[in-house]
Amino acid sequence: MSFSGDIKDELIRAEGAARHCRIAELAALIVYPHSEKNLRVEFQADVPLVAQKGKILIEQLFNVCAKDNAYADDVSQKIFQTIKHTDGVSTVNPLVIKSLCCKRCFLRGAFLSIGSMSNPEKGYHLEFVCSDEQQAQQLVDVLAVFDIAGKLVLRKHYYVVYIKESEEIVELLNVMGAHVSLMNLENLRILKDMRNSINRRVNCEAANITKTVNAATKQIEDIQYIKVHYGFDRLSDNLREIAEVRLEHQDATLKELGEFLEPRVGKSGVNHRLRKLSELAEKLRG
Repeated sequence: MSFSGDIKDELIRAEGAARHCRIAELAALIVYPHSEKNLRVEFQADVPLVAQKGKILIEQLFNVCAKDNAYADDVSQKIFQTIKHTDGVSTVNPLVIKSLCCKRCFLRGAFLSIGSMSNPEKGYHLEFVCSDEQQAQQLVDVLAVFDIAGKLVLRKHYYVVYIKESEEIVELLNVMGAHVSLMNLENLRILKDMRNSINRRVNCEAANITKTVNAATKQIEDIQYIKVHYGFDRLSDNLREIAEVRLEHQDATLKELGEFLEPRVGKSGVNHRLRKLSELAEKLRG
């Protein structure tokens, strides 16, 4: 099962304790998948998770069982009255999601019916695909209550509310009650951060090694040029000594070169002497 499917499978089992919270969740399940007039409560057979949760809520709230995912006209009318839904309106009545707890359940129902999330190992992207702009704006407004910034974009004929920040996706999972999925996502985030940190370190160390090797190669070239065109006997004792040590230990670091000198010299002192040799070589070439 996909990560998105895991979230929905968990949300099927989560439910609001209060009746008004379950009504809010049911309202999202019934209203959000449709943009046309709703004359009868009916769940699509090809969306089994939504149908399963919808039937559970209706059975709890009205003590009625569905026949072929659909409900009789009188039952549908009673359900519509309970969720305060008006024919032709594509959004959930604000009165149904007035309380903060009801907003949480509403978001749960909206994700079950029109939400999805990409594989977090490849990237962070959670979205709600809405039938019209009014639905999308209602979702954006409810998300904002929990300090979650949903972005709105028109994709073909649908209005998509999406979230790309991993911290905000984690917060939404918490709000909806998908705590197991939240922990799984956090574990993946930690692993990704560790991998990225290791990669940065490896790249940094590789770059430093390359820089050191290039610098050593240039130093050796300069010293060999000086030896041929100027001679070591014309150098000061300090420069002659470091030149001989560098040629003898071509793979050594600055610190290691300093330890070969008598008396020992620190990295800055070694670097200073090598820089003097480089300046002399450039002067001779010029």
